[in-house]
Amino acid sequence: MIEFWTGALALTIFLYVTLDGFDLGVGMLMPLASERADRGHVIAAIAPVWDGNETWLVLTGTILFGMFPLAYATLLSAFHLPLIVMLCALIFRGVSFEYRAQSTWSRAFWDRGFVVGSYVATFMQGAAVGALVHGLPMEGDRYVGGTFGWFSPFALFCGVGLCIGYALLGAGWLTYKTEHRVQDLAFRLIPRLLAALALFLAIVFAIALTDHLSVVHRWLQAPILFMFPAMGAAAGAVMLWAVWERREILPFFAAIVLFAAAMGTLALSFYPYMIPFAITTYQAAAPAASLSFMFWGGGLVILPLTLVYTSVVYFFFKGKVAPGGHGQ
Repeated sequence: MIEFWTGALALTIFLYVTLDGFDLGVGMLMPLASERADRGHVIAAIAPVWDGNETWLVLTGTILFGMFPLAYATLLSAFHLPLIVMLCALIFRGVSFEYRAQSTWSRAFWDRGFVVGSYVATFMQGAAVGALVHGLPMEGDRYVGGTFGWFSPFALFCGVGLCIGYALLGAGWLTYKTEHRVQDLAFRLIPRLLAALALFLAIVFAIALTDHLSVVHRWLQAPILFMFPAMGAAAGAVMLWAVWERREILPFFAAIVLFAAAMGTLALSFYPYMIPFAITTYQAAAPAASLSFMFWGGGLVILPLTLVYTSVVYFFFKGKVAPGGHGQ
């Protein structure tokens, strides 16, 4: 059961990062569309799916709360401030999305709100991940860092890096869903964003290996782990080729593979730790009876149904969106 719920948690995190990641990225790219009709085109590209993508964030929190309560309590103790800021940004972003379609004179305000909410939510997510990699102040399995124990230059740097990564996902989505000026803009942005992301990942990888010598030993003992950076490099090469050949959907899928490679590298570098190097999955797990009980409802019903629902939504709303878009 512990292995099953660890895999389910990894799946929900990955689906949230890639699905909500691209619509947050689209929000961050919206100011680069100079024409009002182009901004509507950008918004229309995510209109049918953006709020459903956040379902995976809810499921991630639910699995942590029910299946790994010690990790849930530790993470909330450490990250209550950035989590509150992130949630407020997501709420304001959602309000801005809905209000802009109904407004006239205040549309510019709601457009800015949508962009700011996208940036702030993404930055806080990246900062939290960076703080975990850098290491939280822990005494045994107890967090002792206070409100700002997560704060460090490395965490802030990771916040900026995730903004770049989500923007790359968003640009890949726009090459698939849009046409004309917006699609041309997305194709132009992808090589620049990819270069910035590659530089960021190289720096983070070097810092993480320098800070955590045990991770270096793990990589030297299991060279197969290098397949994840190799997979990421291959995905980057495919993305550049797709831009050169103007292949519309391939940049998005290549960006997903790149994120999978980065997450695989991160996860296997620290596994079985959920809070490096303080709490493992086995220490964080709920009692066996709870894990088994939740499996029959959450594992066999809720999780598969959500996967099916998400797949159906993306199937029915596949294809291009018309220029002009959401609220024109």
